This record gives sequence, structure tokens and C-alpha cells, in this order.
Amino acid sequence: MNKQKIVHPDRQSGFDTGAYSDGVLVDGLLFLSGQASVDFKTSEFVLGTIEEETTRTLDNIKAIIGAAGATMEDVVKCTVHLADINDFDRYNKVYSTYFTGIKPARTTVQSVLAESLKVEIDCIVKIPAK
Repeated sequence: MNKQKIVHPDRQSGFDTGAYSDGVLVDGLLFLSGQASVDFKTSEFVLGTIEEETTRTLDNIKAIIGAAGATMEDVVKCTVHLADINDFDRYNKVYSTYFTGIKPARTTVQSVLAESLKVEIDCIVKIPAK
């Protein structure tokens, strides 16, 4: 098996995530670790409204997917963790703008999130054949 590490293009140079990768590409599938509202230039969480955090989180996902040579249209599965399930409708309104055509399969659950984050999303992407 040939695994390739995919890194957010704005991740601080020399910053090691330690126990995980932003993404791992294997056999045409990209597996993204849970992403959140992070400014990768500073490696700092950026807290805000559920709409703001969802937007930044999905922009981070889009950047990692782009670094692997794919687009949001290639996402096949997302798992979403909300700190408060009552934010679902507000998060979903933002989330839905990132996907056109056939939407990815999705699971959304309420979870305890670190650092007072409101949302964390991971996904699986099928990289298009070249």
C-alpha cells in the first residue's frame, strides 16, 4: 500500500501535527482528519458563530482536497460533530452551499469538542483519475 500525506497549503512550515495527518491519500481515496475552524497560518483556533466556524472549517477542507488534486464535488462521505445539535439548521444552511449535484453521504452527531469549538468535520474523497 502506498500512502501519501496531504497537508493544508497554509499550514505553518515545520509544524508537526504529531499523531495525525491533515489527509492521507491511498489507492485513489483521500481520508481527511477532523477539521475545525483553524487559521493554518498561525495554527490557532478561530472561534465564532456556528456559521463562521462552519465556513472556515469547510474552506479548510476545500484547501486540503485541492492540495490532493480534487474538488468538493469529489467528496463522497462526511462525518460532522456539532457541539450543540440545536445549531443543526444554521450549520446545515452553510454546509449545503459547499456541495452541488449529488451531495455526499453524511452523519451528523452532537459531540463534546475541544477548545470550545462548535463544529468538526472529516470526510472521504474519491480523487479523480488523471
